[in-house]
Amino acid sequence: MTYEPVYTRTPRNAFVPSPVFVGIFAIFVVTGWMTWTTFGNVKVDIFLFIIAGWLLSLCLHEYAHAITGFFSGDRSVADKGYLRLNPLKYTSPLLSIVLPVVVVILGGIGLPGGAVWIDRSRIRSKLRESFISAAGPLTNVVLAVVLAIPFLIGVVPDDLILSNGFGGVAVNAAAHGYFWSALAALAFLQITAAVLNFLPIPGLDGGNIYAPWMSPQYQRAWNLFAPYGFILLFLALWQTRLGDWFFDVVYWLAERIGIDQLPIAAGLELMRFWSDRVFS
Repeated sequence: MTYEPVYTRTPRNAFVPSPVFVGIFAIFVVTGWMTWTTFGNVKVDIFLFIIAGWLLSLCLHEYAHAITGFFSGDRSVADKGYLRLNPLKYTSPLLSIVLPVVVVILGGIGLPGGAVWIDRSRIRSKLRESFISAAGPLTNVVLAVVLAIPFLIGVVPDDLILSNGFGGVAVNAAAHGYFWSALAALAFLQITAAVLNFLPIPGLDGGNIYAPWMSPQYQRAWNLFAPYGFILLFLALWQTRLGDWFFDVVYWLAERIGIDQLPIAAGLELMRFWSDRVFS
């Protein structure tokens, strides 16, 4: 006889944001102000602003999976702490926090890791299963659009990046160019995360969107490749022309929401505060 726990009562504080999330949000706000005012070392400010913003988006991405799973029938996500936006509750902090941050720093690609475990046996609809998987990257789409609003409505000045007189370019601090470049880079990361996670690749959200509609035989084969899907994609992006095509698509999408390539490149380069290349 197999015992299956029954979740009948949601913990009282299940939906209360965790102190960890509140702390990350505070860092995001403070470093945003520091970047806006160029307080202290602006490159360190930008680094902390983008990383804190990316961590917030990771939490919201996984929260979207969890909350849709909760309302689709898997009440266990409340007991696991997934609804409190606490990244320390994720199944693998290394893959869910450390690896995505490292990839952002090294490659400028937003990659949410697998973080919350949904009990699919409690989900009674293939459509709901697909929506649970789609909820994460859809959140990145929403975040990208929200971050792009200042660019879309014309709040951001056109002269963010100027010639430095030596054949190069520099950020226009008088136009708050550091802040806007960092915001452009953060929006760019959201676009990369959405595009990657909509790809029908085993182990990523895109693959999980399609998996419920496969026959059991195909699902078993699909699941065998799931642990290696990200590794193969990572190698393809860095070692083949696929990476160039990927960035072409992402930059094209960024332009559709009003963000040019140059401030994105400035933000990503300035984030690497240990480097003195290109932007100053």
